[in-house]
Amino acid sequence: MAKTRPGKRDADSYTIRGTNKVVRAGDCVLMRPSDTGKPPYVARIEKIEADNRGNTKVRVRWYYRPEESIGGRRQFHGAKELFLSDHYDVQSAHTIEGKCTVHSFKSYTKLENVGAEDYYCRFEYKAATGAFTPDRVAVYCKCEMPYNPDDLMVQCEGCKDWYHPACVGMTIVEAKNWIAFFVQNVHLRRM
Repeated sequence: MAKTRPGKRDADSYTIRGTNKVVRAGDCVLMRPSDTGKPPYVARIEKIEADNRGNTKVRVRWYYRPEESIGGRRQFHGAKELFLSDHYDVQSAHTIEGKCTVHSFKSYTKLENVGAEDYYCRFEYKAATGAFTPDRVAVYCKCEMPYNPDDLMVQCEGCKDWYHPACVGMTIVEAKNWIAFFVQNVHLRRM
């Protein structure tokens, strides 16, 4: 971790301007972009530092959206997917708009309700080279795509593999009806 510069002190927390929300090192935050037409940037606070004049800076580690990475957004990237990058920066704490939560991929897929401030991360990203860790993930369906939590998938009762409805000749409505029927029958069998 970087040393504190003369005239500066480490701070335990920062209260987001205009709110009562407190952020600490380790929290994920939404940062105001310079272009107001863009969505907020997402970062993890690594360190909070204040000076004697009340100026507060945060050292952050940026999350990238798929479209900000080399190669861009792909079909299997979810709308709330982020990549934890190796890009660190120091920003004024006044650019923090709010708190957010970046879940692991597994915990995100188990959320009952996904809120506006919920994101997930399954890859780390090297900004200079465009390399990802892990560089491979499990694939599903006949199309051999990684799982996208925004896309409906159905599980085959026979082989237990997961498929996109369109890849097995089903419409979304048919798939949802099949899932509802299956859930109802499983519930009835348990009674």
